Amino acid sequence: MFTGIITAVGAITTLQPHDGDFRLRIATGKLDLHDVQTGDSIAVSGVCLTAIELVRDGFWADVSRETLERTTLGDATPGAKVNLEKALTPTTRLGGHLVSGHVDGVGVVTGWQPDGRSWRLRIQAPDALARYIAEKGSICVDGVSLTVNEVDGAAFELNIVPHTLEETTLANFKAGRRVNLEVDLIARYLERLLLGERAAQPGSGGLTEALLREHGFWK
Repeated sequence: MFTGIITAVGAITTLQPHDGDFRLRIATGKLDLHDVQTGDSIAVSGVCLTAIELVRDGFWADVSRETLERTTLGDATPGAKVNLEKALTPTTRLGGHLVSGHVDGVGVVTGWQPDGRSWRLRIQAPDALARYIAEKGSICVDGVSLTVNEVDGAAFELNIVPHTLEETTLANFKAGRRVNLEVDLIARYLERLLLGERAAQPGSGGLTEALLREHGFWK
């Protein structure tokens, strides 16, 4: 588990193809690795990866075909900057929100403009994720915990403060960039719980107007 509070910006230094998937070497910059061991999890731009080997300036990780297909790591090139966060410990401050590092989908930046000292970021999410994105709710974008300011269909807007711009890769965002999205963990499981026993039935689907009415959420 993670919090979405980025502690360092690193870079992908090496990509090694392995029978359809990849092994990555990631330079971790100022990320403190003194308490990291082989087998520990590190979030890389919102993707939970396992450190299979620690090296002087970073770590190696294997990336499966599933991860390459469902995240922006499939577009990765040597030199690409990445947001980094070590996994939670029992004494970690939960400064963002609960993040699993399991990307739900890839969105596209459609707007990026100044707003006072901050920036206004607009992202188009996949239609299938729209029902999980709520105004003033939490969402994780490339591993960064952010608050949704406005929702319009599957598009949503965020306000990025100067500190976040300085400490993450978000300052490099431009229209057209693909980003990893992880929706709020509670929303994802709430939908499944509402299905009850029907969740075990093939083709049970997800949240519908009929299901909301049945449970008193829609009148």
